[in-house]
Amino acid sequence: QVQLVESGGGLAQAGGSLRLSCAASGIIFSINTMGWYRQAPEKQRELVAVFTKGGSTIYADSVKGRFTISRDNAKNTVYLQMNSLKTDDTAVYYCHAAGLCGSGSRLVDFASWGQGTQVSVHS
Repeated sequence: QVQLVESGGGLAQAGGSLRLSCAASGIIFSINTMGWYRQAPEKQRELVAVFTKGGSTIYADSVKGRFTISRDNAKNTVYLQMNSLKTDDTAVYYCHAAGLCGSGSRLVDFASWGQGTQVSVHS
Protein backbone atom coordinates (compact mmCIF):
# COMPACT_ATOMS: atom_id res chain seq x y z
CA GLN A 1 0.00 0.00 0.00
CA VAL A 2 1.17 3.51 -0.87
CA GLN A 3 0.16 6.34 1.42
CA LEU A 4 -0.37 9.94 0.37
CA VAL A 5 -0.28 12.91 2.73
CA GLU A 6 -1.43 16.37 1.64
CA SER A 7 -0.52 19.66 3.24
CA GLY A 8 -0.78 23.37 2.56
CA GLY A 9 -4.51 23.89 2.60
CA GLY A 10 -6.15 26.66 4.52
CA LEU A 11 -8.00 29.93 4.24
CA ALA A 12 -7.26 32.45 1.51
CA GLN A 13 -8.77 35.64 0.23
CA ALA A 14 -10.11 35.82 -3.30
CA GLY A 15 -7.24 36.77 -5.58
CA GLY A 16 -4.69 35.22 -3.24
CA SER A 17 -2.52 32.13 -3.50
CA LEU A 18 -1.93 28.79 -1.82
CA ARG A 19 0.52 25.98 -2.48
CA LEU A 20 -0.46 22.38 -1.81
CA SER A 21 1.96 19.50 -1.36
CA CYS A 22 1.44 15.75 -1.54
CA ALA A 23 4.09 13.25 -0.51
CA ALA A 24 3.85 9.56 -1.34
CA SER A 25 5.41 6.93 0.89
CA GLY A 26 5.73 3.16 0.85
CA ILE A 27 7.61 0.57 -1.15
CA ILE A 28 7.21 2.43 -4.43
CA PHE A 29 8.62 0.99 -7.63
CA SER A 30 7.19 3.62 -9.94
CA ILE A 31 4.54 6.31 -10.04
CA ASN A 32 2.76 6.50 -13.38
CA THR A 33 0.17 9.16 -12.64
CA MET A 34 -0.09 11.66 -9.83
CA GLY A 35 -2.17 14.76 -9.32
CA TRP A 36 -4.99 16.63 -7.69
CA TYR A 37 -8.76 16.35 -7.49
CA ARG A 38 -11.25 18.39 -5.53
CA GLN A 39 -14.73 18.03 -4.16
CA ALA A 40 -16.89 21.01 -3.29
CA PRO A 41 -19.94 20.73 -1.05
CA GLU A 42 -22.79 18.89 -2.75
CA LYS A 43 -20.71 18.31 -5.88
CA GLN A 44 -18.89 15.35 -7.39
CA ARG A 45 -15.15 14.97 -7.13
CA GLU A 46 -13.46 16.45 -10.19
CA LEU A 47 -10.03 16.47 -11.75
CA VAL A 48 -8.01 19.61 -11.11
CA ALA A 49 -4.55 18.88 -12.48
CA VAL A 50 -2.63 15.64 -13.03
CA PHE A 51 0.48 14.21 -14.59
CA THR A 52 -0.51 11.48 -17.02
CA LYS A 53 1.26 8.19 -17.73
CA GLY A 54 2.84 9.84 -20.75
CA GLY A 55 4.32 12.62 -18.63
CA SER A 56 2.06 15.37 -19.87
CA THR A 57 -0.29 17.46 -17.76
CA ILE A 58 -4.04 17.82 -17.77
CA TYR A 59 -5.82 20.78 -16.23
CA ALA A 60 -9.47 21.45 -15.66
CA ASP A 61 -10.64 24.31 -17.84
CA SER A 62 -11.70 26.22 -14.75
CA VAL A 63 -8.14 26.40 -13.40
CA LYS A 64 -6.07 26.81 -16.57
CA GLY A 65 -3.84 29.83 -16.34
CA ARG A 66 -4.25 30.03 -12.58
CA PHE A 67 -3.03 26.68 -11.19
CA THR A 68 0.26 24.96 -11.90
CA ILE A 69 1.13 21.37 -11.07
CA SER A 70 4.74 20.36 -10.52
CA ARG A 71 6.63 17.43 -9.04
CA ASP A 72 9.84 16.32 -7.43
CA ASN A 73 10.38 12.73 -8.50
CA ALA A 74 13.23 12.18 -6.06
CA LYS A 75 10.88 12.99 -3.19
CA ASN A 76 7.78 11.33 -4.69
CA THR A 77 6.05 14.63 -4.16
CA VAL A 78 3.63 16.65 -6.26
CA TYR A 79 2.67 20.28 -5.75
CA LEU A 80 -0.20 22.49 -6.78
CA GLN A 81 0.44 26.21 -6.96
CA MET A 82 -2.91 27.98 -6.87
CA ASN A 83 -2.96 31.63 -7.87
CA SER A 84 -5.78 34.10 -8.44
CA LEU A 85 -8.01 32.06 -6.19
CA LYS A 86 -11.76 32.35 -6.56
CA THR A 87 -14.51 31.51 -4.12
CA ASP A 88 -15.49 28.69 -6.49
CA ASP A 89 -12.15 27.04 -5.71
CA THR A 90 -13.39 26.28 -2.21
CA ALA A 91 -13.30 22.51 -1.81
CA VAL A 92 -11.51 19.60 -0.23
CA TYR A 93 -8.47 18.88 -2.39
CA TYR A 94 -7.34 15.27 -2.70
CA CYS A 95 -4.06 13.92 -3.96
CA HIS A 96 -4.14 10.78 -6.11
CA ALA A 97 -1.35 8.55 -7.35
CA ALA A 98 -1.16 5.27 -9.25
CA GLY A 99 1.69 3.03 -10.24
CA LEU A 100 3.58 -0.02 -9.06
CA CYS A 101 4.64 -0.89 -5.54
CA GLY A 102 6.55 -3.74 -4.00
CA SER A 103 9.82 -5.27 -5.14
CA GLY A 104 11.24 -8.22 -7.02
CA SER A 105 8.58 -10.66 -8.17
CA ARG A 106 5.98 -9.06 -5.91
CA LEU A 107 5.21 -5.89 -7.85
CA VAL A 108 1.55 -4.94 -7.82
CA ASP A 109 -0.55 -2.07 -9.11
CA PHE A 110 -1.59 0.58 -6.65
CA ALA A 111 -3.99 3.49 -6.71
CA SER A 112 -4.13 5.65 -3.61
CA TRP A 113 -5.96 8.70 -2.35
CA GLY A 114 -4.80 11.14 0.27
CA GLN A 115 -6.99 12.14 3.17
CA GLY A 116 -7.77 15.53 1.66
CA THR A 117 -6.95 19.09 2.65
CA GLN A 118 -9.48 21.88 2.95
CA VAL A 119 -9.11 24.99 0.82
CA SER A 120 -11.46 27.83 1.67
CA VAL A 121 -11.55 31.03 -0.36
CA HIS A 122 -13.51 34.05 0.81
CA SER A 123 -14.21 37.42 -0.74
